[in-house]
Amino acid sequence: MLKPKDSEIVNILVDEARLSFREIAKKSGVSVVTAINKVRELEKQGILKGYSAEIDYEKAGYDVHALIQMQISKGKLFEVENKIAVHPNVFAIYDVTGNFDALIIAKFKSRKSLDVFLKKIQAYDFVQRTETQLILNTIKEKNIKVE
Repeated sequence: MLKPKDSEIVNILVDEARLSFREIAKKSGVSVVTAINKVRELEKQGILKGYSAEIDYEKAGYDVHALIQMQISKGKLFEVENKIAVHPNVFAIYDVTGNFDALIIAKFKSRKSLDVFLKKIQAYDFVQRTETQLILNTIKEKNIKVE
């Protein structure tokens, strides 16, 4: 569980990850040294895992976004997920409950590249079944703030 000041600093970075330590300190009401120490500690704890740009994938040419559900042979979930995770079009992989074992979110430049990806993963040992849904419109895709 985060301390209130740690949550505040995390939320400041959720809003704008490129802020300097001086700006973080000013917004959170702590000294620059305290801001540096708190950010470093949050990184050490693995709470802050990295800093990246927010990308508009459609403007970058990735117009085809897909949710791919997979059934995987018992005991082989992590093996299959780790094999798929290295693919450059894979945005996220989740273990899920229900009729499927894993959910992949992937982004592609064309339907053809999605088709190639699907045929590749369907040929993997231990992948029993997939079901794919195309994302028609993204309403929200953001980090959430913490308490």
